[in-house]
Amino acid sequence: MVGNISILIVDDEESVRDSLYNWFIEDGYDVARAENAKEALSVLESRNFDIVLADIKMPGMDGLEMHRRIKSLNKDTIVIIMTAFASVTTAVQALKDGAYDYITKPFDPDDLSHLIRNAAGQISLKTENEALRNKVVSLENVEDIIGNSEAMIKVLKEVGRVAQSSSPVIITGESGTGKELIAKAIHSNSQRKFFPLVSVHCGALTESLLESELFGHEKGAFTGAMFNRKGRFEMADGGTIFLDEIATISPKMQIELLRVLETKTFVRVGGNKEITSDFRVICATNKDLNAMVKNGTFREDLFYRLNVVNIKIPPLRERIEDIPMLVDHFIRIYCTSMSRNFMHVDPAVLKRLERHDFPGNIRELENMIERAIVVGNEKEIRLKDLPFEKDLTSNSIESLDDLEKKHILRILNKYDWNISRSSKALKVDRVTLYNKIKKYDLKPEK
Repeated sequence: MVGNISILIVDDEESVRDSLYNWFIEDGYDVARAENAKEALSVLESRNFDIVLADIKMPGMDGLEMHRRIKSLNKDTIVIIMTAFASVTTAVQALKDGAYDYITKPFDPDDLSHLIRNAAGQISLKTENEALRNKVVSLENVEDIIGNSEAMIKVLKEVGRVAQSSSPVIITGESGTGKELIAKAIHSNSQRKFFPLVSVHCGALTESLLESELFGHEKGAFTGAMFNRKGRFEMADGGTIFLDEIATISPKMQIELLRVLETKTFVRVGGNKEITSDFRVICATNKDLNAMVKNGTFREDLFYRLNVVNIKIPPLRERIEDIPMLVDHFIRIYCTSMSRNFMHVDPAVLKRLERHDFPGNIRELENMIERAIVVGNEKEIRLKDLPFEKDLTSNSIESLDDLEKKHILRILNKYDWNISRSSKALKVDRVTLYNKIKKYDLKPEK
């Protein structure tokens, strides 16, 4: 979403404009600059910006008046005020007039970057919600789920049955089987489809970060908490919250999650006001929660609270008849994104793929097809374009970790180690990407 977020920086100091411009370009945003309110309004009349970052004290028209005029042009534009400490009172007035937030100079660029990310997240949720309203019919058809095997038809029937209730659902299955797509299908076919589906990758966050992410925090709750922040449970009010990798949460978080599920109330970190939210919870895991309950690593009461409905996604090796459809789907996606003509597939390739065990499931198949399109120079994907030459049962096959490591390194090098652009291309968040870099000890090429 970052690459689609546009920011207009308005400040009469050239050094401030340029430093912020370079900072947010590096983060992958679409950025423009203006040196005063008049120039900014002229730019805004010709195109819309998602976020306007404006100094409150400028020659001519000040930031307050500019904010009012921006809202008259587009009420959905998010305005963030930059101000010196002496002008905080004026900035507070801007908040009363509808500004999103303010930050005082001199500011820490990381704090400002965090503020922008939160604003971008709000835009993303609003956009996704509007998209749901406009595409209800296509979402109900769950067309993003590829496959017509008996195993997948059974899964889709289960989706149809559970979607109309608000009961918790646990989606189980090996990594790479498409559990998040099933969660989206349940939400899209439910009565909550006009409200947000909010996703949280529990395994990518530490306990303290996960607590803040789920419940939100108050300004000053901890070092770096410069402003109030809504948590994911609050954002999911009326909709659905999807907790991926639920098995990774700590015992403390298990207790807190159980309380929230039972009462639908919670308190922000550092706060004392009880907040109520009406949400449905869908969880996913590739672990055996029953075994975890037996060995004491997952609370039994939380398990039974979550495990009202269980949908198991079959691994790709149990639905090999879906491989041709999936291959065709990924070819269309990557040929389009790489501006290449549609490539056909040598029948020998499909036979070879159908013999493969696919420990990484659909994600591994997608990786193979992307690689084949990148390395192939012809109109057809052939055996030589696949990441193995010998028989697929051979011990010479690279492990999934090796494939993942090489793919991540290739994307990082492609985007000159720009973490924002690389994480977007890999379809993971920055925390996950940093963890993978650390796991594989990846370093930029000299």
